Amino acid sequence: MSKLPPQHKFLDLSDYGRSGGQWIARSLQETRFTPIHVTLLFVVSGLIAIYCIWHGYYVQAAFFLILKSIIDAADGELARLKKTPSYVGRYLDSISDLLLNLLLLLVVMQVTNESFLWTLLAFIGLQLQGTLYNYYYVILRTNVDGDITSRVRENTMPLALPGESQAAVNFFFRLYSALYGGFDFIIYQLDKNASDSKPFPGWFMTLLSIYGLGFQLLIIALLLLLDLPELIIPVIIAMTALIAVFITIRKMLLK
Repeated sequence: MSKLPPQHKFLDLSDYGRSGGQWIARSLQETRFTPIHVTLLFVVSGLIAIYCIWHGYYVQAAFFLILKSIIDAADGELARLKKTPSYVGRYLDSISDLLLNLLLLLVVMQVTNESFLWTLLAFIGLQLQGTLYNYYYVILRTNVDGDITSRVRENTMPLALPGESQAAVNFFFRLYSALYGGFDFIIYQLDKNASDSKPFPGWFMTLLSIYGLGFQLLIIALLLLLDLPELIIPVIIAMTALIAVFITIRKMLLK
C-alpha cells in the first residue's frame, strides 16, 4: 500500500527496499508479528552492520545496511496491511534510526581516525538531510490526502490511535521531541511556508529523495564495498550543502 495517491507517486531513490519490505509484510500479515517487532528487527540488522564495521568486515556491513533498509520498509507496510497505524511505532522507528545513525558514525570515526568535530558535523548534517526530506514528503502526503500517520509538525502531543495506550504515545512523543525537536525546528524555520505551496512535482521529490535514509545508507554501503570508509564522513558533510539548493528551488519555483 502506497503512502501517496497514484497520481502523486514519484521515483523515490531511497525506497529501493519497498518491494522486499512488502514481501516481508505480506509474509507476516497473518502472524502475531507486529510492526514494532519488525522495527526491532531492523535495529538488530543495523547493530550487526555497526559491529561488522568495527571489525573491518565491510562487505558484510554493506549487506546488513541494505538489509536494514529493506526491513525498515516492512514495518510501515505491515501496519497498513493489518490496518494498525500507530504513533508509538512511528516514533520508535524514527528514534531507532537516529540512534543507529549516531552509532554508525561514531564507529566510522573510530576505524578511520576521523576527528570528533567532523563526525558531529556529519551526524548533524545527516539528520538535517533526513529531516528536510521527511518535512517535504509529509507536506506532500498531507496536501494530497495520503498517509497521515506522520504530521508536518510534531510539536503537540497526539491522541493515541486505536490499539495503543496514551501513556506509551506520550513517552515516545517526548523522547522523539528531545532527539528530533532541534532538527525539526531548524528545517521549519528555513522554510516555514512550504505547506502553502502546491503539491510538489515528482521530479523535485525524486531529487530530494537522495536525502532519504535508504539512499544515505546505500551511499555508505557503496563506500564500504569500495573499501573507502574514510570518505563516509566527508561525503555526508558535502551532501549537506545541497539543503540550501533544495530549499531555494522550493521557494523560487514551487510556490
